[in-house]
Amino acid sequence: MTDKVEAEQFKTRGNKALQDGNFEEAVQLYGEAIALDPTNHVYFSNRAAAFANLKKYKESLTDANKTIELKPNWPKGYSRKGAALIYLGRLRDARATYQQGLELDANNQQLKDGLADVEEKIKMASGAGNADQGTAPNPFQDPHLLERLKRHHKTKDYLDDPSFMEILNELRRNPDALLRHVKDQRVMDVLSVLLGVDLREAAEAQASGTGDPYINPNLSSDHEATTDTSSRSNTQPMDTSSAPEVSDEKKEALEEKELGNASYKKKEFDEALKHYDRAIELDPENMTFLTNKAAVFFEQQNWEECLKQCELAVEKGREQRSDFKLIAKALARMGNVYYQQRQWKEAIEYYDKSLIEHRNADVLKKKQTAERTLKEEEEKAYIDPTKSAEAKEKGNEQFQQGNYPEAIKFYTEAIRRNPADAKLYCNRAYAYTRLAEFPLALKDCDECIDKDPHFIKGYLRKGQALIGMKQITRAQEAYQKVLEIDPNNAEASEGLRKCYKQDSIEERRKRAMQDPEIQQILGDPAMQMILKQMQEDPTALREHLQNPEISAKIEKLMNSGLLSVR
Repeated sequence: MTDKVEAEQFKTRGNKALQDGNFEEAVQLYGEAIALDPTNHVYFSNRAAAFANLKKYKESLTDANKTIELKPNWPKGYSRKGAALIYLGRLRDARATYQQGLELDANNQQLKDGLADVEEKIKMASGAGNADQGTAPNPFQDPHLLERLKRHHKTKDYLDDPSFMEILNELRRNPDALLRHVKDQRVMDVLSVLLGVDLREAAEAQASGTGDPYINPNLSSDHEATTDTSSRSNTQPMDTSSAPEVSDEKKEALEEKELGNASYKKKEFDEALKHYDRAIELDPENMTFLTNKAAVFFEQQNWEECLKQCELAVEKGREQRSDFKLIAKALARMGNVYYQQRQWKEAIEYYDKSLIEHRNADVLKKKQTAERTLKEEEEKAYIDPTKSAEAKEKGNEQFQQGNYPEAIKFYTEAIRRNPADAKLYCNRAYAYTRLAEFPLALKDCDECIDKDPHFIKGYLRKGQALIGMKQITRAQEAYQKVLEIDPNNAEASEGLRKCYKQDSIEERRKRAMQDPEIQQILGDPAMQMILKQMQEDPTALREHLQNPEISAKIEKLMNSGLLSVR
């Protein structure tokens, strides 16, 4: 057995350990694979993921850097590195890493989500200086600080106290001031709300030596009845856990919830609602029962009742200081209701509210889809050919007066009102040409030709733009296209004469040899054979011109001046 084969076996075992949550074992197995084949970037990438799950972020960063060193054009390496940098608090370095990855693969969703996440964290960081230095974010600079404190029952009254507001403003400016106010219970209550952790109970747990001082035992876990994605066919309840040390009533409530989940899986929605209602009756403080009810109404497409239950769940969650993730899910479900009804603005509003509570990649993706669809619908609703014609006429008037910037403004409005009209792009291209904005003119010409391949003026304007850009060979091709459509077109003939006048044979050949398309044609063994045959037997040209693909390549070589036929 070779080292590489054995290394792959260790990697496979490491993947299994990673999936099972055995992260220490995964690290060890990937290490064995690396020892046998230290040139394989995947092994370092996988071990970086295992280290990250163990919260060993420095080791994860080291492996991510090695991944990039071994395979610099592999986007996942940058994703691994960005995640490690975020956990190490090096936010701006993380942003730069994600941007590097996106330069390699602009459509990589994992890198896009990572960049969006780090941008959000940078905004929350305590000023640009701290973000640059990679220090932890200042929770008191949360842009939604006052809104969150106002809606929480424990902190809302503090905002009426001028002395407390002075302390709060001081903490927003300087997080180090927290040391002076750490004994102020109001400040600790605010931190509890911002961090989603009950600091009073945490302190008591730490003092008594019981429990995890960083976890609030009252925070309920949300294993909801549905994930509310755009496809509802595979959704199912997943909450099968129960909290330790609960009362008999709460135990019974959880049992009712399990019965409700079972009915939900069977699509017995009325029966599921009965069990969830019974669970709420036994334990009215648990917001998850409300969100499970909302999931049933979502499946039944009872949008009004689903929204109502979600609102109650959010309200209950605020009262009980539930985990922000649970509140975020309820708000996201409200967004999903509006999404299903194609009420995009409302959907975006609730997705934003959800993302404020907790950033989730799926919710962010749904929000972006809603924004894109809303934009498309608004653009479609804006279309009005009559108003487009009016704007075009105003653009023509400005063009005739030599006021080209204003002409472009009106042509742009005309395009927005009627984006399918090829002539409008041609008009704007001509105005751009008069301002010597040749690349913009060329872009409009290509758009015009794409919409109407037989519109002669599109090719004529393209030829003018290309002459302005000193791309003579391409300009000749544009004018020749006109002559194919209209052999007697005087403007195209004049354009060709200008091209030939500006372009000597030697200059054309020199420029042609730098053209990647020409290089590809000349490097093609089949074309080399054809050209050799034509040189030995000129009559062979007629036969080769019968093949459209070969004919196009020969024409390209002739236009470039590299091939002449006597």
